[in-house]
This record gives sequence, C-alpha cells and structure tokens, in this order.
Amino acid sequence: MEFWDIIWLIIVSFAFIAYLMLMFMIITDLFRDRQTSGWIKAVWVLCLILFPLITGLLYLIFRGSGMAHRTAEAEQQARTQADDYIKQTAGTNSAAQIAEAKKLLDAGTITDTEFQQLKAKALA
Repeated sequence: MEFWDIIWLIIVSFAFIAYLMLMFMIITDLFRDRQTSGWIKAVWVLCLILFPLITGLLYLIFRGSGMAHRTAEAEQQARTQADDYIKQTAGTNSAAQIAEAKKLLDAGTITDTEFQQLKAKALA
C-alpha cells in the first residue's frame, strides 16, 4: 500500500464514522421527541435509509435547534437522576444531615451559626 492509499483510507474511515454518528444522533433525537407523531418519525427514518446525506442535512437545518434543546433536557434529567441516586445510596439525605447537625448543636460541638450554615447546605 502506498502512502496516499493509507491517507485516503483514513479520510474515508473518518467520514464513515462521522456519518454513522450523525445517523445515530438523528435517530436518537427522533425517538426522544414526544411531540412528533409516529408517522412523521417513520418518514424521517425511511428518508434516512433512502437518501441519508440529504435527509441528514435537512434534519439538521429544520430540526437542529430542537435537537440541541432535547439533548440538553435529556442530559439534565440524567444528571438529576444520578444525583438523586447518589444521595439515596449514600444515605445523605437532607433530613439526616440536619438531624446530625442538630445533635452536634445540642452537644455543644457547634454554634447556632454553624448549625444554620449546615442546615442551609443540606437543603441546597
């Protein structure tokens, strides 16, 4: 294999991987969108199969801003679920933290100001 054959293989491989990523992102966004009917989704998928490049570009032009919004919502929802799971698993819910701070206040280990700070931190 010559040098330029290797370069061409790298370029074509990169383009193919970028194409696959775009198709998977579009299909994921289609199924994430709850406002679009199933028939419209089917038409988009069919067009992606028959005319992938043109359909992909049209999808990005006409639905690109909504795509970014839905992706941001999904990421925020995943982040919230992960944070809730971590709090639940770690056993550090806010009520337990406040109760522990109250015990420290009653024992005289911390001042009322420190208790209020811990309480505000637990509720945040």
